[in-house]
Amino acid sequence: MKIAQFASIQAGKEINKFYKSDYSIRDKSYRNPVTDADHAANQAILDIIYKEFPDDGWLSEETVDSKDRLGKSRVWIVDPLDGTKEFIEGVPNFAVSIGLTIDGTPVLGVLYNPVTEEMFYASAGKGSYYNGNRVFCSAKDRMQSTTIVISRSETRRGLWEGTESWFTEQAHIGSVAYKLGLTAAGKYDSFATLRPKNEWDVCAGEIILREAGGVLKNLADGSTRQYNQQNTLITPGLVGGSPMLVEQFFTRWNAQHKPHNNTSPDNHNESLS
Repeated sequence: MKIAQFASIQAGKEINKFYKSDYSIRDKSYRNPVTDADHAANQAILDIIYKEFPDDGWLSEETVDSKDRLGKSRVWIVDPLDGTKEFIEGVPNFAVSIGLTIDGTPVLGVLYNPVTEEMFYASAGKGSYYNGNRVFCSAKDRMQSTTIVISRSETRRGLWEGTESWFTEQAHIGSVAYKLGLTAAGKYDSFATLRPKNEWDVCAGEIILREAGGVLKNLADGSTRQYNQQNTLITPGLVGGSPMLVEQFFTRWNAQHKPHNNTSPDNHNESLS
């Protein structure tokens, strides 16, 4: 945990060097930008993790994938800058995301927003923490009296039309990882995304949410994720929060909507080489 937290802070320092400054941007794919900050943060985390744990596996959005990780028990799953679009826009809704899995199960997670200096972290059986304080998911039991944090881009695309009355508030934040941390800390009652995500988007956030008393479920079948898969894409979407609120959303959504089967995520990695 100390090493993961240190790595997140060092990555955050690299990100802050570029935030609202000059840097290059290129598109890895359609609507999937990457910046100098993404690469610098990735290298900072990789250098620290591999120095301490040279035999562990590695999966990162900004590293060309390798099938070697599939044979590893311990695998670090990293998004060095989740919320690149927000970073580019100068909106401080992004996070460094560092997760550790053992045999496909998340056992440690750290999320760090370097602009707001918010740190969320958890390890298996030891609870979730927000800036050093123990946190828990919302205890509300009626979806109609809750807030949900959702994607800005999904809202702009009209994917949430007709659901406004389901909640007292729909908050809009870009980074999936940051949304999961805020939900685990009880800042919002639940979280959902209607589009596919990758393992690095949610691995760290899932254990932080789980250790806060929450769950993260697949929107199609209610399953939980086994990580370090060859295909890192999670479809069609996810819902997270307290088990009761997740079940209410899952039931209502699937009663009124067919799950989105768009298999194009907001971000994707290179194929296994």
